[in-house]
Amino acid sequence: MSQITHERETRLKILFLCIHNSCRSQMAEGWMRHLHADRFESYSAGIDPTQVDPYAVKVMAEAGVDISSGRAKSISEIQDIGFDYVVTVCNEAHEQCPYFPARVRMIHVGFDDPPALAKEAEDEQAVLAIYRRVRDEIRSFVEGLLRTLEAKDSRPP
Repeated sequence: MSQITHERETRLKILFLCIHNSCRSQMAEGWMRHLHADRFESYSAGIDPTQVDPYAVKVMAEAGVDISSGRAKSISEIQDIGFDYVVTVCNEAHEQCPYFPARVRMIHVGFDDPPALAKEAEDEQAVLAIYRRVRDEIRSFVEGLLRTLEAKDSRPP
């Protein structure tokens, strides 16, 4: 078996779930692919998907992560994938999260909603500052996710 085939077979599948799959879950999927593609097969979806937020694409590109080819997907489009982990990244998705098999590890971390906060921003620089802050918070979460998952997996069932 080749090294590449072995890596594909051993990578864990992780889903980042948000209400619209337009911003936070897209950023999280992008960061996971960028930082941990060797360990994880990363997906994102929404309970009520809309479209990928152009500001999310812009601030991720600033950080060297291209999410421009992403599209907002419904959870129903990827429900047949056998996920190892599901991470809800907004409170609405956490509250409305669909049922996953018992073997799936669920994690919730509620990040601020950049589009909602941006409605109060005075100008584009203020909007970008909001998106950048949330982008950086998601990156920090994803960077530490391996330690979090290893700690959860080492606990007795």
